[in-house]
Amino acid sequence: MSFRVTVVPADRSFEVERDETLLAAALRQSIGLPYGCRDGACGSCKSRLVQGRVVHGAHQHKALSEAEEAQGLILTCCAVPQSDCVVESRQVVAAGQFALQKLPVRVTALDRVAPDVMIMTLQLPANHAFRYHAGQYIELILRDGARRSYSMATATKLANTSIELHLRHMPGGKFTDQVFGAMKVKDILRIEGPFGSFFVREESAKPMVLLASGTGLAPLKAIVEHLRAKGNERPATLYWGCRRRADLYLDGWLRERAAELPWLSYVPVLSEPTPDEGWAGRTGLVHAAVMADLPDLSGHQVYACGAPVMVDAAQRDFVACCGLLAEEFYADAFVSEADKHGP
Repeated sequence: MSFRVTVVPADRSFEVERDETLLAAALRQSIGLPYGCRDGACGSCKSRLVQGRVVHGAHQHKALSEAEEAQGLILTCCAVPQSDCVVESRQVVAAGQFALQKLPVRVTALDRVAPDVMIMTLQLPANHAFRYHAGQYIELILRDGARRSYSMATATKLANTSIELHLRHMPGGKFTDQVFGAMKVKDILRIEGPFGSFFVREESAKPMVLLASGTGLAPLKAIVEHLRAKGNERPATLYWGCRRRADLYLDGWLRERAAELPWLSYVPVLSEPTPDEGWAGRTGLVHAAVMADLPDLSGHQVYACGAPVMVDAAQRDFVACCGLLAEEFYADAFVSEADKHGP
């Protein structure tokens, strides 16, 4: 038995098979809906159930509270229809533009650029076009079938030969322990992608705030490269928050891009600099730096990526205190495996 789901206000309909989630069915049929982790942890896919009935699989309370569920909100990534449904959601027209692919890739470089950050370069199969939107992510498929999600840090190309990932070491982590330990150049991995609805809405002319914490810089680096290649003229300010100076692992690259591109400004912010670092730049919370510089965000778009606590605080405060339109906040919260299995 299948059920029919209609997305408003776009008036797009699709079929959902028995025991299939709304999001899985939408992706299968190239219907663009907003989403991030696909595991009920980040809340990016939150939508409103206008009509019909769904049951939720396992998800985190912080992604969808009981109060929100009582108000008709659902997580499409873990909501399984029990009847025909009408769902109110922003449609992301380009989200399903590129078909999902499973590919073997070869590790061609492992560059330790900070004490706990590795830049991994993966070579794609020869003569194979892997297309994606700058800002999207892939999933690495481990030998036991487990998956780990990483945003691509390289711009989209029609016939690209390699992709770059930025990995933070999570001590005890099944995959990052391997990356920072036994993994070698020439190792073969398997990936699937592209996933995610985090990419620039190029139909807009609004100035952009690109907001990153830690390795959340990766998809924003890809976006900067993409905009540069397209001859972008929209003003953009990239704020990058890290704890200490050594964590700004691409500070030089960003300063070079800001000097080269008249539309790009770069503001690094350290939350815990030590006196011996001689840091004379901005300090504190990175989203607070945005609010200090841009108290009126009513005419902006914000693209935020990184730790969930930063993304959540930025969304809350930008909308409540700076007049940002809620629908102009686009985010990709980096949810760890530990986060996914939290309360």
